Amino acid sequence: MKAQSSSSREAAEILAIQVLAFLAEEPDRLTAFLAATGIEIEDLRDAAGETGFLAGVLEHMLADERLLLAFADSAGIDPADVARARHALGGGWDRDLP
Repeated sequence: MKAQSSSSREAAEILAIQVLAFLAEEPDRLTAFLAATGIEIEDLRDAAGETGFLAGVLEHMLADERLLLAFADSAGIDPADVARARHALGGGWDRDLP
């Protein structure tokens, strides 16, 4: 059972990275994401290695239905897969803010 959980988490992290790449494809989408999260662009790569941050990426996507549907269409997935991935990642991202 633990292997399935690990597999689900890994799949969720991969999906979150795909979402992040989708956001980065368009400057307006990326700018909105950066503004919503408060992260600086130069910190994005390091943050992408944190499970909690990836959960936040999915939360951002889930908060905007139009964006969610655009991503799901481009990725060829069910939009509910994003919600399932978010659930698989557990808690949110606790970033230390200055």
